[in-house]
Amino acid sequence: MPRPLIALDWGTTRARAFLISAAGEVLERRSADQGIQSVPAGGFPAAFEAIAGDLRRMAPEAQIVLAGMVGSRNGWVEAAYVPCPASPDAIAAAGLTVALADGTPALILPGLSCDEGAFDVMRGEETLIVGLGLADGIVCLPGTHSKWALVEGGRITRFASFMTGEIWGLLRQNSILSRLAEEQSEEGARLGLAAGFAASRRPGGLLNTAFAARSEVLAGRLPGSAVGPYLSALLVGHEIAGALALFGRHDTVHLVAEGAMAESYGAGLAAAGLQALVTTPEAAFVAGIRRLAGAIAA
Repeated sequence: MPRPLIALDWGTTRARAFLISAAGEVLERRSADQGIQSVPAGGFPAAFEAIAGDLRRMAPEAQIVLAGMVGSRNGWVEAAYVPCPASPDAIAAAGLTVALADGTPALILPGLSCDEGAFDVMRGEETLIVGLGLADGIVCLPGTHSKWALVEGGRITRFASFMTGEIWGLLRQNSILSRLAEEQSEEGARLGLAAGFAASRRPGGLLNTAFAARSEVLAGRLPGSAVGPYLSALLVGHEIAGALALFGRHDTVHLVAEGAMAESYGAGLAAAGLQALVTTPEAAFVAGIRRLAGAIAA
């Protein structure tokens, strides 16, 4: 019989915990600013108790599965990367068991690696990809370090990381491009997004087209309120083009995102003539944890 699950998406700065019924319904959620970087050596059992101890008392029989940076070398225990191509069964089988404060076992899922000339890694995103249940397709997971993954025959065969969010922050806050930036407005956002997506399709590349965030304002062709949206659209457009160059064109992209991120990437994919099928990160995480936990139990 299926058991309830307590699942933690435990990252560098935050942790999210879910109590999931045997039928797959999320019964309770918890969120805490207790990412792995705030946990001292030997402090993970106590941190788990602070984050999700009440969930255990609600469902003492629950299976416990932890995903994300908790399995990194700076986390509770290092769960070695599973090389691609990787099936859900291979990911589940490579998990490592740790003990909670009372000795109850908890499983830490591994990350994935991909080596096609440049070594690349992910931790946590593989659970969301598994949650989509794809036989074949391409997946985009936007973020500070966006991930694109190719799924073939139910296995994650290849993936690539893009530093889109981090580069946006650097350019917007710490470069000469920020000098003329103003607080974003509705009109500035509209103009900046359109100009940024158009610029991402021009020859010259990112290093050339990024400067237009300054020069177009100097020329009076964009308002200062368009600088941030222009850079965002430009970077997203280049990310999409880079992913298609790596993995080939897929008319449909499975986009794991919500809110402003889903809107931004949805607009970028539409500008590239692609359809986005959107799944929220929570829905993908819960489905992925259930699938991997089922593989473990089997």
